[in-house]
Amino acid sequence: MAQLLIVYHSKTGGTRQMAEAAAEGARDEADLVLKRAAEAGPEDLLCADGYLFAAPENLAAIAGVMKDFYDRCYYPVLGRIEGRPYAQMICAGSDGENAARQTARIATGWRLKEVQPPLIVCTHAQTPEAILAEKVIPETERNRCRELGAALAAGLALGVF
Repeated sequence: MAQLLIVYHSKTGGTRQMAEAAAEGARDEADLVLKRAAEAGPEDLLCADGYLFAAPENLAAIAGVMKDFYDRCYYPVLGRIEGRPYAQMICAGSDGENAARQTARIATGWRLKEVQPPLIVCTHAQTPEAILAEKVIPETERNRCRELGAALAAGLALGVF
């Protein structure tokens, strides 16, 4: 069975909810590995057939913990995961576009194949209090994440990618 690796970071719970929803959608279609970015490493990437990266937008960029994951893994897997499919999800306070671009650039360096445009969930958190507060991702948005997880896992299982 194809393996889907979901790597995420979440400080206020929004991205965690998105990653867990995607994992729910993927469970029946693929061998699923759900890991926090701080715990994931090169071996996880090498063992997986496809990836879903989920990161919060912090100061118009991917969160530092997610960037650390990419920094730790980039060179050890370079040239060894080319052509594998990926998708990404961003939990954003404003627009999430820059965070998505950063992950896409890293994926381009790895020569991964984007199989869907980034799924961006905007929480509209703009005050310090709202930014630091625990997030609750609406069910409609979590359903979008479930659909993404299911579609990515099904594509892996069927060999579409």
